[in-house]
Amino acid sequence: MASPSISTVSISSIASYGPQAGLRSEHKSSALGFNAAKFLKCFSGLKAAASVNLESDASFLGRESNAALLASSIPKVQQSQRASNQFQPQASFKVAVLGAAGGIGQPLALLIKMSPLVSALHLYDIANVKGVAADLSHCNTPSQVLDFTGPLELANCLKGVDVVVIPAGVPRKPGMTRDDLFNINANIVKSLVEAVADNAPNAFIHIISNPVNSTVPIAAEVLKQKGVYDPKKLFGVTTLDVVRANTFVAQQKNLKLVDVDVPVIGGHAGITILPLLSKTRPSVTFTDEEVEQLTVRIQNAGTEVVEAKAGAGSATLSMAYAAARFVESSLRALDGDGEVYECSFVQSELTELPFFASRVELGKKGVEAVISADLHRLTEYEAKALEALKPELKASIEKGVAFVEKRAAVAAN
Repeated sequence: MASPSISTVSISSIASYGPQAGLRSEHKSSALGFNAAKFLKCFSGLKAAASVNLESDASFLGRESNAALLASSIPKVQQSQRASNQFQPQASFKVAVLGAAGGIGQPLALLIKMSPLVSALHLYDIANVKGVAADLSHCNTPSQVLDFTGPLELANCLKGVDVVVIPAGVPRKPGMTRDDLFNINANIVKSLVEAVADNAPNAFIHIISNPVNSTVPIAAEVLKQKGVYDPKKLFGVTTLDVVRANTFVAQQKNLKLVDVDVPVIGGHAGITILPLLSKTRPSVTFTDEEVEQLTVRIQNAGTEVVEAKAGAGSATLSMAYAAARFVESSLRALDGDGEVYECSFVQSELTELPFFASRVELGKKGVEAVISADLHRLTEYEAKALEALKPELKASIEKGVAFVEKRAAVAAN
């Protein structure tokens, strides 16, 4: 099956899509349009409040999307239709989380449950997922929660879903590199993507399982073998690198966090993570020392969390938050919103590498365009770092491809 091409677009000005790329507050619910900020009741703590303040910068959903979320739970009657009609977003998309009982899966499932665009949330794991589903099902948001346990129920979990999110696998532990995760997580991702290929071949596939630099190529090879590979719909979720970059830059430069957007390119491990601080929005000046310090911190932020948890886990909560942001962006794109941008590790022609993380435009069919503008006019530091990351990223990609080819050869014999 021929792979659909993905266009590469150079945008000379990227100001049009806002500081939180991909999270513009232009949420559009299916068959419904309304000013959520105007017609909305929300809650403050445990007490209902008659008014709403949408100036919070904390939501990955964006301001109006957050308003739509609240409206889906506690709708307010529109002033002109107070007697009979109520506004409520029409949830219409099905999302499956594979590995939903894990450290990332549980908080991720909660955040997805909060989306006004989700009509059904399918939770899969090899054990302990029934309780997670029962717990989430008590949340008064529109989506229906269903649980699926074990390989025999995986096919039913995947049938008819629009987005599949895969956080399944083992987490990093102190002293463990992302490469150490490979042998365990590679097999997990391979088997899950095979099931996706058989039961939800048209779904968006979000790969979270590490090492992403290898697991995304594994997924691509599996889909190719199954004859259903669409590079526009396979994503390595690198949003956490962007979230961290935005947070650290805002803290260091005393900026309003909601205004900060730092594109992060390359891959999703160590030096392959390259924040383009020179492309920070709003424009801000960094000393050479600040650039190096921030870059290294963003690259090693996962290790920072692993060490802080002292054997109790890795970056689960921030990863769930970042993944939920990417899911929401995907759902908005599927719902027809325009100008949805996120950084993601995808099949790419921006460099000589077959996969590369960069900013992409999302649409109903997946990746509408790979944005090349961020790679123009790099600083000397960024240009050198880009060349330095390529050999390591190339090796990780090839390792994933070789893994699938080896398994196929063994099966053939």
